[in-house]
Amino acid sequence: MKRIAERTGRHCLSLPSNRLGLYLALRHWCRPGQRLLMSPISADEILFLVLAAGLRPVIAPLSPRDGNIDVARVDLGAVDAVLTTNLYGLPDDAPAFAGKILIEDVAHAMETDLGGRPLGTFGQAGVFSLSKHPGAGSGGVLAVESKADLDALTRARDELLTRGSLRADLLSVATSMARQGALKLDLVRPALKLMRRLGLQEPREGFRIALAAPELELALKQIPSLPPFDPWVHADLHRYRARRGRVARWYQGRRAAKVPRDRARRLAGVQRLAELPTVAPAVLDDLSRPLFRVPLLVRDRDAAIAELERHGVSTGYLYDPPYDDYAPAFTDPSPDPAPARWWARHVLPVDPMYTARSLPVLRRLEPPTAGPHG
Repeated sequence: MKRIAERTGRHCLSLPSNRLGLYLALRHWCRPGQRLLMSPISADEILFLVLAAGLRPVIAPLSPRDGNIDVARVDLGAVDAVLTTNLYGLPDDAPAFAGKILIEDVAHAMETDLGGRPLGTFGQAGVFSLSKHPGAGSGGVLAVESKADLDALTRARDELLTRGSLRADLLSVATSMARQGALKLDLVRPALKLMRRLGLQEPREGFRIALAAPELELALKQIPSLPPFDPWVHADLHRYRARRGRVARWYQGRRAAKVPRDRARRLAGVQRLAELPTVAPAVLDDLSRPLFRVPLLVRDRDAAIAELERHGVSTGYLYDPPYDDYAPAFTDPSPDPAPARWWARHVLPVDPMYTARSLPVLRRLEPPTAGPHG
């Protein structure tokens, strides 16, 4: 949290997860019934946080340059608030949303600047994740400008926290350390096999989180309220509202302190991946951004994922399908869903910290044969 406070110059609230921070920010600044503009490409649970806050999700058109909101094609007069995604660390055009309630999801963009200004400082709130760049396995930070807002958000957080346990914290830290060790020692492939045998990977058939529309309708009758939406929001982080003890907080601080030390290595990976013909165009806009992942746009994405795994490289952070196809009954649709469908089908996010392992495969990949409307 200290790192983020220093970077943003804002008051910071420690959280067990980014997810809880997003809900707190949406509830604090938005009123139930307001219309919230959001990207069609993001983690499934984000949609349910918006619904839990009592807001109407308005799905934006997507820019195929970066996978974020295509501001030029948005009617801002039709919405009350905006939630940015800053996908893989590529920045949304935050200044374009001036005058609207702006909540910045900075989970992927902890180290990204826009015009020399850190993301997370443009809107009413910036919500960071300690499980992304730091790799701490859990933890979030909510950064706000006003001390009065911080105090109110602290009270709201404490009302929603559930009981923690030392055993759960130790397990979380041990799992994160094992994951980091597997990456460093190039043991990703056997680690994946072991996790699957032990049933530690949640099954996925199409959607990452089953929509369960009838149950969701019942939860919507209780809005604004977060607990009824726990079955959807917890997904792969079942303790997203649980208090974290000293062990977990110590580990989060230790991992966060590594982020600036890893900057040069991350940047070097970004710059090498930017040389590939499949790199998303927006990556080339500024090669000084230490992205969380470098998005490539490739012809046969699923085959590429399988080939990377055979080389000991795991691919995550895929958000497919877009919200228009995932939950059309619970959203206002995008005016043009084709770019989001195209992006979700072709994007391959690559960890720039381990570029050398993936390049032998990535150099053989080809761009899609047709564009978003091809």
